[in-house]
Amino acid sequence: METNHPDSRRHVIRVGAVQYLNARPLTYCLAEFAPRAELVFDVPSRLADALKASELDVAMIPSIEYFRVPGYMIISDACIACRGPVRSVKLFSRVPVEKIRTLALDEGSRTSAALIRILLKEEFDLDPDVSSLPIGASPATSPADAVLVIGDRGIASDQGRFDYIWDLGERWMQSTGLPFVFAMWIARPGVDLGEFDAQLSRARDKGVERIPEIARLEAADGWISVQDCLVYLRDHLHFYFGRQERLGLELFYQRAERHGFVPSGVKIEHYHA
Repeated sequence: METNHPDSRRHVIRVGAVQYLNARPLTYCLAEFAPRAELVFDVPSRLADALKASELDVAMIPSIEYFRVPGYMIISDACIACRGPVRSVKLFSRVPVEKIRTLALDEGSRTSAALIRILLKEEFDLDPDVSSLPIGASPATSPADAVLVIGDRGIASDQGRFDYIWDLGERWMQSTGLPFVFAMWIARPGVDLGEFDAQLSRARDKGVERIPEIARLEAADGWISVQDCLVYLRDHLHFYFGRQERLGLELFYQRAERHGFVPSGVKIEHYHA
């Protein structure tokens, strides 16, 4: 999608990137391949708000937010998905899951927050009272029966006083046989993308190649080992939005619509579809 505008090479695209480890292969080489990108890092829920407010042109936002704003477009085959256990999206519960009455949801999450409520409703006919777990707070500080955590603290959180743990990626795969798409690159309406869609894909490809390097850098901070980081990025995450991912996304939309989390009649549209 080349543009002939004389200032196109100098035009800046304001890009919101997820600050968690799970997005690192998508962003690690982005500056190299997308010199027009002005990167802002934050948690997924805040990126979604900034994109909706037109403070960003493109952002890696929770997949459920794509269905909530008319005119949004999926602009890349780079995504954050899983095809089994994801490790970084977990439900910690003090009681058997079927007895959950109160649920604290990670403030940084929207897709996973909807997913856990869908799973609890469909599998156990549960509609627990929900509260927010502030970003930076330990799951153990919440008095709720169960706590949903995502991102880096989903990996690092200790089981502690929780007796039951669900990995939501694993639970979705067991239930549907399909991948789950947590976040996608989305553009708001009217943005001049130029070749940015292709740049996102090339940055992803190079970032995936450099996962061992990313793992060494992350391990230097001491919160995760090189091996654990390698296993997480290489074996638990999938960064390509293919046919199976689209089917999983469509099924998630159908279930989210059924339970009133998203509006009806949304069609999944890709930039190059």
